[in-house]
Amino acid sequence: MYDVIIIGGGPAGYAAALYSSRAKFDTLVIEKMFTGGQMATTDVMENYPGFEEPIGGSDLALRMEKQARKFGTMVLNDEVIELDLDSKIKVVKTKKNTYECKTVILCMGAYPKMLGLDREETFRGAGVSYCAVCDGAFYKGKTVAVVGGGDTAAEDALYLARFCPKIYIIHRRDQMKASRILQDEICCNTKIEFIWNSVVEEIIGQYGVEGLMVRNLITGESTSLDVDGLFVAIGLNPNISLVNGKIRQSSEGYIITDDKMQTSIPGVYAAGDIRDKFLRQVITAAADGATASYSAERYITENKW
Repeated sequence: MYDVIIIGGGPAGYAAALYSSRAKFDTLVIEKMFTGGQMATTDVMENYPGFEEPIGGSDLALRMEKQARKFGTMVLNDEVIELDLDSKIKVVKTKKNTYECKTVILCMGAYPKMLGLDREETFRGAGVSYCAVCDGAFYKGKTVAVVGGGDTAAEDALYLARFCPKIYIIHRRDQMKASRILQDEICCNTKIEFIWNSVVEEIIGQYGVEGLMVRNLITGESTSLDVDGLFVAIGLNPNISLVNGKIRQSSEGYIITDDKMQTSIPGVYAAGDIRDKFLRQVITAAADGATASYSAERYITENKW
């Protein structure tokens, strides 16, 4: 039986693993996909402390994993399909095995929101993308559109400007919500053009994206826009399918915790993007993970396992 099982191998998960392993607790990280989660899709990170020069998200993720492994963290690539969290001994069932533990730290992160358009899912991978870093190189020399107004939309547009001669940013408001430094960068980039107060109402194309119908929210006028790709950057939804309805959540589905990362179930903690909180960044996810780990350690000690 493990002391701590951490579900999710992003910055929250590996920070938790590092702290737990260094404290000599038997720690297992279960990650169904790739190390880093959303962080691994970020091409350049300039705001993580300790790196004077920018570092890639996937590079930082691998460093976090390596550091956690150094102190004894076990890492399993498998998918968790069921959780039994109500008993003192927690049970984590994956596709390949079943594991028992004293505490669980939920670090499943979040996934990109969709626009909800007809054929959006059909054209995913055929012109519709939710990750500029993953797919941007496929659009070299082509015209693309980015939907959104936050940091992710701005970062996506700047990244796509490496490959594309023209990038449209479509935003439902008349100004960006992105940080000032990102706004300054995109405003200075001649490849980027803004389409304000507008939404995408239709994807045009037979076998892939050939254009968009864009509606101005003020005038009500709809116009066609010739693009080869659509990058959606309008926010995230929490990955809560494993615990949905079993744990206290916000109206948007995020897991509610106290400042110790304790959820509504004793011995179960949540950290990172899956948690209801003000700021979702790599550094805040890592801080959550460290806090959750310490809380799990206290819980184990106080219960005299």
